[in-house]
Amino acid sequence: MSPKPAARPGGRSARVQQSVHAAVRELQAEQGRGDLTIPQIAARAGVTPSTLYRRWGDLQELLSDVAVERLRPEAPPADHGNLRADLEHWAAAFLEEMSSPPGRSYIRDALAGDPDGSNSGQCSAYAVDQVDTILSRAAERGEHVPDTDTVMDHVVAPVMYRILFRPGLLDPQYARDLVATVLYRLMPLP
Repeated sequence: MSPKPAARPGGRSARVQQSVHAAVRELQAEQGRGDLTIPQIAARAGVTPSTLYRRWGDLQELLSDVAVERLRPEAPPADHGNLRADLEHWAAAFLEEMSSPPGRSYIRDALAGDPDGSNSGQCSAYAVDQVDTILSRAAERGEHVPDTDTVMDHVVAPVMYRILFRPGLLDPQYARDLVATVLYRLMPLP
């Protein structure tokens, strides 16, 4: 079990988290990830190393926490006017972002410092929220939509599998083909 306590939503705890995350990002940009240490991060963030150990436990859990935050989508998925276009654009962008060198690094860090599975669960929740937004918009337009789990299982899961285990086999058409499979083979007829 992780020694990381639940963070309070505001106040000093939020300021510490923000300054520590900023310090990690700055130091990674300056010197790379491999040479990071808790004392360096603490000094840059203006806190003591014991604060970092108490809150995150170790460097890997801290890097995991930062990675999860970096994997959070910055905006809702774009509305292209219909379900197919929305899912295709989102899936291709998801594949591109997650398969980029920074995306892969964030995925590795998020999973490596995740002893209780909460970080991977949060990353999954980000994707679920994005898919739910797309499906809800399409349903509001009167389109027939698959359920969220179908999209997660038949679009997001294969994309993540390829990113993690078969990185040479990635291109936007792969993501569009997965969407086509969901829309044309897995959806029940209206």
